Amino acid sequence: MSEGISGRWGAAMLSVLRIVSSLIFLLHGAQKLFGFPPTEQRPPLFSLMGLGGVLELFGGLLLLVGLYTRPVAFVLSGMMAVAYWMFHAPQNLFPTVNGGDAAILYCFLFLYFAVVGGGTWSLDAARKS
Repeated sequence: MSEGISGRWGAAMLSVLRIVSSLIFLLHGAQKLFGFPPTEQRPPLFSLMGLGGVLELFGGLLLLVGLYTRPVAFVLSGMMAVAYWMFHAPQNLFPTVNGGDAAILYCFLFLYFAVVGGGTWSLDAARKS
C-alpha cells in the first residue's frame, strides 16, 4: 500500500504552515515598528510592545526562512504566552472575549515548531544536507 497523504505531504505541509504563519506573524512586528501595513498602534521601541515588535519581525523572518527554527520558535512561544497572560487574560479569562485567541494559537504553533523543526523547505534542512 502507499504511504498515504500524511507521509508523502506531511513534511512539505509542515513547511507551508511555518512559512504562512511566520509571514503573518512578522507583519505584526512590521506594524508595530514601521506602521506598515498601516495601523494606529506605534508603541515606543523601548517598551514591552516595542520589544514584542522586534521579536515578531526578526523572529518571524528567521522562522519564515527556517533558520534556527527550534530555538527561535521556543522563544516566540514563550513570548506569546507572556503576551496572553500579561495583556489579554487580565481583561477577561476567555480568549474570544479578551482578544487573545491569536496569542494562544501562536504560542502552541510555535511550541510545535520548537519540537518538530521547520520541515523540509527550510534553511535548517538545507544546512544539514
